[in-house]
Amino acid sequence: MLLFCPHCANILTVSLTINRTNRLECRTCPYEHAITDPVFSRRVFERKEREDVFGGPGAWDNAQKSKAQCPNEGCNGEEAAFFQVQIRSADEPMTSFFKCMTCGHRWREN
Repeated sequence: MLLFCPHCANILTVSLTINRTNRLECRTCPYEHAITDPVFSRRVFERKEREDVFGGPGAWDNAQKSKAQCPNEGCNGEEAAFFQVQIRSADEPMTSFFKCMTCGHRWREN
């Protein structure tokens, strides 16, 4: 959280006083403000599902299908939908995302 000086609009910095208490002070003008209450804030961000990032819930509907063995134990699925995304630098190979058509298990390669 950034706080600004009400007089000159510069950023206030936290410093320790002689009495071992914290204060906000401006480095360009003589403004000081003693901190008596704890100052903090917390934000909890909602995590997006991977499907939202790669096109929403319908991202797999029109994906290409190929023969691929599902790595999920207990599944004998041999067909998977896939798509490829360049998530690293251009000189690295594309990352392939797979979804088993039998059990719905998702994995990626490379």
